[in-house]
Amino acid sequence: MTTKCLIVDDEPLAIKLIENHLSKFKTFQVAGTCDSGIEAFEFLKTEQVDLIFLDINLPELSGLDFLKSLENPPKIILTTAYREYAAESYELDVVDYLLKPITFKRFLKAIDRFSSKLKTNNDETTNLNSSEYIILKSGNDHIKIVLSEVLFVESFKDYIDIQVNETKYTVKYKIGDFEKRLNKHPFRRVHKSYIVNEGRITSFNRNHLMVDKFEIPIGISYKSEVFKLLDRIKSKSQ
Repeated sequence: MTTKCLIVDDEPLAIKLIENHLSKFKTFQVAGTCDSGIEAFEFLKTEQVDLIFLDINLPELSGLDFLKSLENPPKIILTTAYREYAAESYELDVVDYLLKPITFKRFLKAIDRFSSKLKTNNDETTNLNSSEYIILKSGNDHIKIVLSEVLFVESFKDYIDIQVNETKYTVKYKIGDFEKRLNKHPFRRVHKSYIVNEGRITSFNRNHLMVDKFEIPIGISYKSEVFKLLDRIKSKSQ
């Protein structure tokens, strides 16, 4: 599995150093570089990454303020020449805090921390706990959605339909934003208009999934990742 990384730093040499360190890892890919928090904010509107190397001292918007602006941030490794931000940064649940200049030995330790944290999160979310839920507003009502009971999510314009067993709820929410809200749970985007609960898939072929009694199409651009998921499901059943 490839880890997509974004590097946010206003120093070209600092970006080059991190790119060079990352090039030594086959499973890490630089998805983009930005020289400001504002540029990074715009980047994340259209691109999804797993890890951000984030400089604290950025023009116009500091790295910490940028991080606080993200509703569902990816994993963060902070990079800075200053020690005084360490306490505040760890309150934001960052993976690590790297002081410049960043040696490869110290960088390797940060990557190891990221990998360990990712494995822990994956182990915790392999199966949904029946008590996990989210609260969403539908019309004038606030509804409790038990995540293990969600079959799939379907989008249309700025709204989504959430199929919860036999009941469907309509919520004003963009599917991309909702996907980010579910990113710590075993849900999978399989089409530009559909997200499915991995644990509720009952059968599949190369073009469709069956989630309970509902047929869900697999989008062409999503097939590669979906087929990897289906291979894991098949291997578990053998």
